[in-house]
Amino acid sequence: MVFFEALLTIWWLVIAYIIGSIPFGLILTKVFNKEDIRRVGSGNIGTTNVLRTGSKTLAAATLILDYAKGLLPTLLATGVGFGEAYLPYLVALACILGHIFPVWLKFKGGKGVATGGGVVMALNPLLGLIAAALWLGVARVSKLSSLAALVGYALLPVCSFFQANWQTTATLLIIFIIILWTHRDNISRLLNGTESKIGDA
Repeated sequence: MVFFEALLTIWWLVIAYIIGSIPFGLILTKVFNKEDIRRVGSGNIGTTNVLRTGSKTLAAATLILDYAKGLLPTLLATGVGFGEAYLPYLVALACILGHIFPVWLKFKGGKGVATGGGVVMALNPLLGLIAAALWLGVARVSKLSSLAALVGYALLPVCSFFQANWQTTATLLIIFIIILWTHRDNISRLLNGTESKIGDA
């Protein structure tokens, strides 16, 4: 029984990673704009860089799809009849790691912000709403997507500590560390005042 559950867990993680690694930003810009998003702006495949192509529609579609690929697998994992104590959290991390290290793009993907947002919503809807509110609030004031992501993901484990279980809090802490790592260059630019604002080329 334990061996069977372990195989099922591995299957779930592989599927979650594959779904997370679908590069929607790249696919949408190639299909509709006939360009490679990796040659635009920062070269990132995420929503903020898709916005730099000038298409708010494609940026919105990228945001929704990247969000969904974190939300849906994690949400489905919460309803599985085995491994309830750990499976959703492992699936959540697999989705984010798939987005950041997609096998299709030689493991060079996005930064995990939107996919992480979907994961948080699946794990705890209240925290998901808090995450969205934090991002929107900081982004509106600062016009800096990276700062909004860093502030939001930094505060989520704190909010979770008072509102959710320890598994969720630990998972959000790991996600924050991942977000810190993917934004290491952004942090340097924020510190020296050269970070691009939302909508900048």
